Amino acid sequence: METSLNNYKNIDKSTHCIFNEEETFKVLKFNNLSLSNDLFTIQLKNNYIQLFFCNNKTCRIAFNLEHCAINLDSGNSSMVYFKDNEMNVFFNLPPDSELIVILISIEYFHSLFSIEGNFLFNFSSFKTGNPIIEPKKISSVIKLILSQLTLKQSPELLKLIYIKGKVFELLSYYFSSTSESENESCPYIANEETASKIKHAKQLIIKKMNNPPSLPQLAKEVGLNIKKLKTEFKEFYGVPVFTFLLNYKMELAKKLLLERQLNVNEIALYLGYSTSSHFIAAFKRKFEITPKQFAKS
Repeated sequence: METSLNNYKNIDKSTHCIFNEEETFKVLKFNNLSLSNDLFTIQLKNNYIQLFFCNNKTCRIAFNLEHCAINLDSGNSSMVYFKDNEMNVFFNLPPDSELIVILISIEYFHSLFSIEGNFLFNFSSFKTGNPIIEPKKISSVIKLILSQLTLKQSPELLKLIYIKGKVFELLSYYFSSTSESENESCPYIANEETASKIKHAKQLIIKKMNNPPSLPQLAKEVGLNIKKLKTEFKEFYGVPVFTFLLNYKMELAKKLLLERQLNVNEIALYLGYSTSSHFIAAFKRKFEITPKQFAKS
């Protein structure tokens, strides 16, 4: 990584932070919708077990110094531990990448895994404070939990409980000692063929977001019946097909507004809206603020 550390931006918590409870854990989501690499940094002022989940492309994560880094390929995760009470973590995210980060306070981690035998990694290193970097492939079960954790809409009053529950569920699978045959051990997960078709459906609606196919057209194109497409898509991504597309468009709109390369009318056209007023109304419904107000703020 040759980029100067000065080019890294501190994260905007309102954009990237899904959950933040100092004494337990933080959940962050990075999704680069731009055409160039995004560079972010977070400053940790506590000792954390760090879990990184890369859903798309190859992301690079550095710790304190650029050369002390890991490359995380799509579909892979890594658990990282340094016995540092304070450290900077740097993220280099290519276009169309998605990275989910869970930071667990070391004291809270101890309370969850108080019996040494429960640690399914190099516990002696953890105990002596030696650094730990342990890569692991993301299972289908964990993929589903991650999508539910970051995409599923829940009532505001239940949101914190829902997120905590999903993180506990994720940790139970992540540190499970059983080498699961995923489809057999979890019958609710689509098999690999179906999962591939659902992912293809997502890619198609994003590619054709200006004129997306209807559900019957989409189902035919990916080789699923409409009922299975609707059910499996919502199960996998947490929301129905066109809610997912709307959320994607709105997040992309925020990105474009922050980049200040296009005006509101141009962004509306780019996202496939027939008029800018339709785009403005959709943006305001989603974020309770107009695009222009968001750009100024």
